[in-house]
Formats: sequence, C-alpha cells, structure tokens
Amino acid sequence: MHRTATFLIPAVLFVCSTMVVAQDTVAALVSPDGQTGGSSAPGTASQPDGFIHDWLSMVSETQAAQPHWITPLNTTTPRLEQELRYDIQWQTHNNGVTTDNYGVSKGLEIIPARNWEVILAIPPYIVNNPDSAKDGFGDWQFLVKYRIAAGNEEHGNYILTAFYQMTFPTGQYQQGALSPVITPTIAYGKGFGNFDVQGTLGVSLPTGNVNVIGHTVPWNNTFQYKIYKKFWPELEVNFNHFYGGNGNIVPTSHPGKTSVYLTPGLVLGRFPIHNRFSFTVGGGFEIAATKFHPTNHIPILSIRFPF
Repeated sequence: MHRTATFLIPAVLFVCSTMVVAQDTVAALVSPDGQTGGSSAPGTASQPDGFIHDWLSMVSETQAAQPHWITPLNTTTPRLEQELRYDIQWQTHNNGVTTDNYGVSKGLEIIPARNWEVILAIPPYIVNNPDSAKDGFGDWQFLVKYRIAAGNEEHGNYILTAFYQMTFPTGQYQQGALSPVITPTIAYGKGFGNFDVQGTLGVSLPTGNVNVIGHTVPWNNTFQYKIYKKFWPELEVNFNHFYGGNGNIVPTSHPGKTSVYLTPGLVLGRFPIHNRFSFTVGGGFEIAATKFHPTNHIPILSIRFPF
C-alpha cells in the first residue's frame, strides 16, 4: 500500500504540473478572443502565432461538426478529442493478486488535421500487490483515428470513425505482448436527445508469435444519459472473445473463452478552467458478467484536461 501511494502522488502531481505548464504556454499565445499573442507590430502576426491560431481554429471547427457527448470510461470514443488524460485501475485477479494500473495506456490526444486524431499513450506503470519485485512499465502504444462521417446535434447526432492502433512490446517483466500487435477498429455513435450510444468493434492482429498470442475480438458499447449539462451517468458493456494462443506461455491468451464486463459509472464535465482548457473527471466499477473472467471488481478513476 505504501508503494502504491508513493507512485500515485507523484503521478497526480505530474499530470497537474504538465497541464499548468501547457495552459500557461498556450494562454500566452491565444487570447480570450481567439487571437494569438506575440510582439509583432499591429496588423501583422509572427509565423508561430499564425500557426497556433489556425490550428486551434481548425480543431474548434472539426469538433463543432460532431456530437458533443462525453468520452466514456473504458470505450474509446469515436469522437475526435484533444486532451491530456490519466486513468487508474485497481484490478483484482482470480489468484488474489491486485494489480494497480497507473496510466491505463492513456496520454496525449491531439487533432493534427481535419477529421484526424492521434493518441500518444504513456506506458502504464504496473504495481502488483502483495509486493512484487516485478513492478514496472507496460507496453507503449499509439492510436490514429479517421472520422469517416459525422453530424452534430443539429445534423443527425451521429458519428462513424476508423481506428488504427498499434502496441509495441516495451513492457517490463512480460507485462505486455511478445510482439507488436495491430488492432484495426470501427467506432460508431448515435444520439437521441440527451441519450447516446458509443461503441467500438475490432480485432487484434499480432505481427509475430501468433500461435502463442492468439487473437482477441473486443466489442465495447456505452450507454450514456446527460443530466444538467455536466452529469453523464453511463453503463458500459465490454465484450471480449479470445481465439488461438497459448495461455501457458502468454497469460492474456484465453483460447475459446469469452468475457463480458458491465461497468456502471459517472463522468462529470466539462468544467471550464481558462480559455480552451477544461476539466473532466469520472469513476466507475467494472463487474464480471460471465463465469470466465480473469479479473473482477475493478474500480476506475479517469482524469482529463480537454483543450
């Protein structure tokens, strides 16, 4: 427990300090009226200031063309987001070991161009309880989104997006895959007034060691309802089917097995901080709904800073 708190406190401080620095940097470039700062003469703008202004304007226009739902706790939203995100999960395994997952492969989400988003994950830090000498970082991954079609609340309230995710075996002490894994995914969403559904369907494609890693088909759906503009209660249904692989070599391989988890949760936000910056926080509790479940009873905490 002591080691858990020792890692948690610096992690929270890192997130907060990163956002303070980022806010001060962008705030210096972007004034409240959306104009960029700088020391150029009146009527002119330096090239960096012009780039920042044009980029943030493009981001605003891109997000205005899609629904304004909140990002779920587990399901990757089909919406294009721009934020810094840090999650924590406390995962209880069937053998009694509790794994503290700091980061949960979240990180920086950026919209570099219209209809595109890139997520650069921070490798999660894994702490095993009871105490283990094999705590360490998990795999690093990135995810690219391309928004195929979308309409905001006034134009259909829907979205369809394609994902390309790739995970690299950088984890310590086998806390990850043996080979890089590609996961193409289709993501979708539809809103009906204050109610919305967001979902993803994909398949994992290992680039090597396929016989021992196997494949996974993840299908996630989130059902949300907006209350008083800032409260988003939700229920997530997370389905995974495993086929192929060798569980004796790769613990995450479960050939022929299917797991379903239900996650009731609540997301609060977005709360404005300064100009484009805002704050969102959410929590939930993941519960196994099938007899087969490698983990169960998982508390989830999610902290986001959209900008």
